[in-house]
Amino acid sequence: MYIPKHFRATDRAVIEAFIQQHAFGQLVSQVNDRPYVTHLPFLLSDDGQTLYAHLARQNPQLDNLGEQTVMVTFQGPHDYISPSWYEQPGVPTWNYQAVHVYGTVRRIEDAAELSALVNQLSVQYEQAQPVPWSPQYKAAMLNAIVGIAIDINDIEAKFKLSQNRSDADRQAVIARLQERSSSALAEAMQQSLNAERDLS
Repeated sequence: MYIPKHFRATDRAVIEAFIQQHAFGQLVSQVNDRPYVTHLPFLLSDDGQTLYAHLARQNPQLDNLGEQTVMVTFQGPHDYISPSWYEQPGVPTWNYQAVHVYGTVRRIEDAAELSALVNQLSVQYEQAQPVPWSPQYKAAMLNAIVGIAIDINDIEAKFKLSQNRSDADRQAVIARLQERSSSALAEAMQQSLNAERDLS
């Protein structure tokens, strides 16, 4: 991923928090010499070194995952940025946040380990529900899936949040995004701007 210096995020804690907040990602690998993508919810380990997920056993992406480096992409809020919002001249652009994770895959097929993984994923997404559902999986359901653990060897993060513009332009963009109901992106921009001010 092309990342100009002013858009590169390097704080590992911030990046891991981003992954946890935007945990529905895209697993990318090669299948029959073509890029292949599966969209999945992921679970990041507590130490930030491993991503976990599971795929349908019939998914052809499983066939050679262990023979290659895979990529998982995560995307946050994004929106169009009009140059008419700036005080100074500019061009149309798009603001966004994206993280690419690279690693090697281990299959998880042991029944107890797979069950524990599925339970963890369920708990992660059920905890926000008013009455969380309690996971109860039959053996036949678990037989239809294969768990994967991706041991992370590299992470790239691009948070393109108008860092190359003046403070006044950035505040103007934040205000316009809030008007357009892009509050999540506006909040990310404000956090980025505040962090830079704290360092100055």
